[in-house]
Amino acid sequence: MAISLQIIQIILSVALITLVLLQAKGGGIGGIFGGDGGVYRTRRGLEKTMYQSTIGLAIIFFVTALLIVTYAG
Repeated sequence: MAISLQIIQIILSVALITLVLLQAKGGGIGGIFGGDGGVYRTRRGLEKTMYQSTIGLAIIFFVTALLIVTYAG
């Protein structure tokens, strides 16, 4: 059981890293000095779905980490 949870957690971590990197904004030299940070934008469409998916994957990742600790102990 613990092995399958570890495999699931590896898959979740890769998906979580991918989603976070896809959401990265202001990546260039402008982002270093503040760039476009003063403009408020709402998330719509795919951006909103990716944001919500990132939160969901993070919660599932946390739960699997707790389950692994429970079964390992």
